Amino acid sequence: MKTNLIFNPLISIIINCHNGEKYLHEALKSILKQTYKKWEVIFWDNKSKDKSKEIFKLYKDKRFKYFYSKKFTSLYKARNLAIKKSKGELISFLDVDDTWLPKKLSQQVSLFKDDKIGVVYSNLYILDQKNNRKKIFSNKLLPSGKITSEIIRNYKVSILTVLIKKKILNTYNLKFNNLYNIIGDFDLMFKLSQKTSFKYLNKPTGTYRVHDNNLTLKKYNLGIEEQERWVKEQKKKKFFTFKNEIKYIELEIKYKKIKLSIYRGEFLLSLKSILLFPLGINKFKLLIFLLFVPRKMLNIKI
Repeated sequence: MKTNLIFNPLISIIINCHNGEKYLHEALKSILKQTYKKWEVIFWDNKSKDKSKEIFKLYKDKRFKYFYSKKFTSLYKARNLAIKKSKGELISFLDVDDTWLPKKLSQQVSLFKDDKIGVVYSNLYILDQKNNRKKIFSNKLLPSGKITSEIIRNYKVSILTVLIKKKILNTYNLKFNNLYNIIGDFDLMFKLSQKTSFKYLNKPTGTYRVHDNNLTLKKYNLGIEEQERWVKEQKKKKFFTFKNEIKYIELEIKYKKIKLSIYRGEFLLSLKSILLFPLGINKFKLLIFLLFVPRKMLNIKI
């Protein structure tokens, strides 16, 4: 085990903000409460029209760095642009409506003592804003090491919790795919997993907030379309070595399409699709979903 990485590296915290005034104070305060102090905030204002800039400027900490985008871009292009402004050895991400626990950075930094580790991720809390209920994201131990297969089969890496060695991004010219709007996190973690080892910290390090703006039917459908495009692109690769795992994503796509038809109130179509769905726990879930979820919901929280 090598110990080349200094144990007091600068961490760049990337925050993309577009009209994020509602929860911004909570996000920024959770950074200031970090027990690990060597960090910088790269605040990328993605052409906000609310009071996000004024709120951010209230914090006089020199580690808070403000950048204003001349034009509105996708989330993933904004993150790529923000990363270019960063100076840290490690990169992390915090959305304006989420928060970190105080020991998030300090607990994760120590795991980079193994020089083979390029990405650290962890458990987290899910906060249902409407019902004010908090639950743990995963009750199972998530994988460490070379986890490409696991990422394809059952993606559980939350961008809220990751800490990435910037050297890996630079060495292999890895970045978010600007063409994606929904699955960019998954795509980047997939690429990283082929180049470096992951380390899982089985402790919650942040809180992801679920609220009405998280995922609309339109975005849900877009996510399905992007997954289908991703699968198609991978199948075209001559030396793609995870063909067996692709079937898990294809099954997930079918599952999501049925949920979408349920949300749209297409009862008979949904029932027919469920009957053709492979036997298992997800088939049972879809039947329950069909019987008890209100038709034509305007928003989805999953």
